[in-house]
Amino acid sequence: MSFHYSAEEGSIRVDDNHILRARLQRADGEWQDAEIDLNNHIGNENGSFFWDGNNFSDTAQDVHFAIEGGGEVPVLRATLLNEDGEGVQRDLNLSERIQNYDGTFSFSE
Repeated sequence: MSFHYSAEEGSIRVDDNHILRARLQRADGEWQDAEIDLNNHIGNENGSFFWDGNNFSDTAQDVHFAIEGGGEVPVLRATLLNEDGEGVQRDLNLSERIQNYDGTFSFSE
């Protein structure tokens, strides 16, 4: 299940430009604090996010998170530096690969 459907309302945030945190619901209905380091799963390739990379935040500015489109899409937004050092505004749908597995974040490949 995509994590944002089973997160406590208002609890999802990105800290330190790369740590995704939320209170996620477990299978038994209880809530649990969870976090995942997005730097372990997302990279920056010439000003674009890419999955299975790492350390995107080293070349990112203005990193923020929002639920968009009527609550359907958990979006990571940032200005990523390209090879020329120019900032490019980009976004990434985190539900493509980030899931809630019994109250913890999991990354699916």
